[in-house]
Amino acid sequence: MDHQLLLIEDDERIRQVVERGLDGRGFAVASAPSAQLAIEALRGFSFDLVLLDLGLPDADGFALLRAIRAARPRLPVIVLTARDDMRSKLEGLNGGADDYVTKPFSIAELAARIHTRLRWCEQDGALLEAGQVTLDLATHRATLAGRSVVVSAREASLLAAFLRRPGELLSRDELLRLVWEIEFDPGSNVVDVYVAALRRKLGPDLIETVRGRGYRLRPRAMAAVAQ
Repeated sequence: MDHQLLLIEDDERIRQVVERGLDGRGFAVASAPSAQLAIEALRGFSFDLVLLDLGLPDADGFALLRAIRAARPRLPVIVLTARDDMRSKLEGLNGGADDYVTKPFSIAELAARIHTRLRWCEQDGALLEAGQVTLDLATHRATLAGRSVVVSAREASLLAAFLRRPGELLSRDELLRLVWEIEFDPGSNVVDVYVAALRRKLGPDLIETVRGRGYRLRPRAMAAVAQ
């Protein structure tokens, strides 16, 4: 069965190119040229992934992204936009986008990125555990020493990276590749932002900062592993 995608894009030419390009690659694409029609589609149908243009005629794309993320926290969203400045990229990723693709882009690369995001979702039936830390990838519920919260899709991906390599020191660059699969310049702080979000939700004992080198699960959080 084809994966169901929602393309939110007001440019008719781009809609046609994306629809034709993804057809036959395992995707069925429905299109919405405005935020209002996109919201109606999301309310009425089930989609596996959203492709979102930021330059919409009736709403701010970042605001729509935040609304989608609030309503459907596990629905993958890939931003498609001509805005290639670092500020916009960070705002998109901090707002909950799973990936950020700038125009012009190749359909082959876009399809590969979509497959990657969907593959992550298909792996989300696992329960990851390291010491006192657990993460249910199906529900995005994380627990540390009895404290349980629901985390966002991006926060879950970041926490999963630590849990899959317990005790290992992971650099910012490595986390960007593992979680975001996008290369950034050294000025990007998106990893720091999401680490801070996980600490706020699960407490300061979750992740340790190793100055100048990166992050790892704190020994205190890993204590149960050594017992």
